[in-house]
Amino acid sequence: MIELEKYQAGHFEKGFGYKYFVPTAINDEWVWKTPAVNRLLEKAAIKLGELNSFARLVPNIDLFIQLHVTKEALVSSRIEGTQTNIDEAILPYEEIKPERRNDWQEVNNYIRALNEAVEELKTLPVSSRLIKNTHRTLLQSVRGEHKLPGEYRTSQNWIGGGTLADAIFVPPQHLLVNDLMGDLEKFLNNDEIDVPALVRIAIAHYQFETIHPFLDGNGRIGRLMVSLYLVSEEILDKPLLYLSTWFDKNKALYYDNLNRVRTQNGMVQWIKYFLAGVEQTATQAVQTLSKVLALKAGIEQEISLSFGRRSTSALLLLNSLFKDPATSVDKAARTCNLSYKAANDLVALMQEKKYLTEMTGQTRNRMFIFEPYLNAFFND
Repeated sequence: MIELEKYQAGHFEKGFGYKYFVPTAINDEWVWKTPAVNRLLEKAAIKLGELNSFARLVPNIDLFIQLHVTKEALVSSRIEGTQTNIDEAILPYEEIKPERRNDWQEVNNYIRALNEAVEELKTLPVSSRLIKNTHRTLLQSVRGEHKLPGEYRTSQNWIGGGTLADAIFVPPQHLLVNDLMGDLEKFLNNDEIDVPALVRIAIAHYQFETIHPFLDGNGRIGRLMVSLYLVSEEILDKPLLYLSTWFDKNKALYYDNLNRVRTQNGMVQWIKYFLAGVEQTATQAVQTLSKVLALKAGIEQEISLSFGRRSTSALLLLNSLFKDPATSVDKAARTCNLSYKAANDLVALMQEKKYLTEMTGQTRNRMFIFEPYLNAFFND
C-alpha cells in the first residue's frame, strides 16, 4: 500500500557522466489523508458525469467530436512546437503550402491516432500494445518517423538542455522501460485495488511522462492516454475530454508540477492540479457543446425561414459542415447532388449570410470554412 503523503517518487542512478531517474513502481493500493483530494475528486467526477449526460442528449454527437478532436490535436501538437492553425488543419493536404505540410501532417496524424485508438478500445484495454499502435500512427511520415515509431526506446533520452550532461531531466535507462511500462499497464487495469479512475489516470500520466518510453511523441501520447482511459473505463461514452488546453494554459506550471513529484515527492499537489484540470475542462466542454447546439438550431431555423427552395440543399450542406467545416463548390455540389452552378449559388448565399468564409483569396479552386462553428470551439 502506498500512502500518498509518504510517497517516495524514486531515486537517481549513475550513467556515464550523468544521473538518470528511476521512478517507484505504482501498481499498488493508494490511500491518502488529504481531504482536498476527496473534494476535488468529487467535483471532477460530477462535471464528467454532466458532460457525458449532456453528450448523450446531443443529436449526432459524432458530428461535433471530429472538431473537438481537431482542437485537441492542434493544442497538443502546439505544446510540442507544431505551428498549424485551425484554418489549415481542416483543409485537405493539397491546399496546404509545401512549407507547412509537415506540421499539417503531425496534427492530422494525431487525429487519426486518436480515432484508431478509440476503435481499438473495443477489443483492447489501455495497454502497451495499444499505446505502441497509437504511437506508430502518430509518427508516420513526419519528423519523428526515424525515431522508432511504435517501439519503446533502445537508447537514453533526455528533456531540456543540449546534452545529457546539462539536461533538465533524464528519464530512466532504456533497459528499465519495459518493466516500468509493464507496471504502469498493470496499474491501469488492476481490478484488485480500489483506486478511483481519475486518481489512477492522474498517477499514470505522471508516471508515463517520467518513464518517457519513446524517443519522440511522449507528450502527445501521454495526453492521449488520459482521454482513452476515460473511454475505456466507460466514464465517458465518447472522447470528449482533453486536458491539453489546461496544460497549455500555463505550460510552466504543468512542468513544475510534474517535476515537483520527482524532486519533492509532491504527488498530492500533482493529483490536485490534475483533478482541478478535469473539472474545469469538463465544464468548458459542456459550455462549448451548448454553444454549438444553439448555433445549429439558430442556423437551421434561419435557413428554413429565408432560403426558400434552396433550404433542403442548404440544410444538407450545413449538416456536412458540422462534420467537416471546410468545403469547395465542387464538394458542395457532390454533398447536395446539385449542378456546379446551383452549388455555386448556394455557397454564395451562405457566404452572404456569413456562414461560410472564403479563405484562399483565389478565383479558382476556392475553399470556404464554416467560421461560426470554428469560433464556437476556438474562441473560448
